[in-house]
Amino acid sequence: MTDAFSERLAGEVRARRRSLGLAQRDLAGLAGLSERFVRSVEQGKPSVQLDSVLALLGTLGLELQLITRPSAAAQTGAQPDAHPRTPQGAHPRTPQEDRP
Repeated sequence: MTDAFSERLAGEVRARRRSLGLAQRDLAGLAGLSERFVRSVEQGKPSVQLDSVLALLGTLGLELQLITRPSAAAQTGAQPDAHPRTPQGAHPRTPQEDRP
């Protein structure tokens, strides 16, 4: 993970944990992870495992989304996504798509 991403992830996880009134130990127990791992994420350590990060985010009611950056789309010729992809990879439906 890049330093910028690790720092952003660290801040988001720490803020959410605190807003829920959880200690690092409590969050670790709820997520089935070690307190050391939670501390590493909150310190922005770039070597954490993605599956464990996803478990931690899920416990906090957060999700990771992949969104095509406009600069990346321009380089590949792809169109940026109008909607972020859900964890299953499907686009959310719009009300117009639900009409017969």
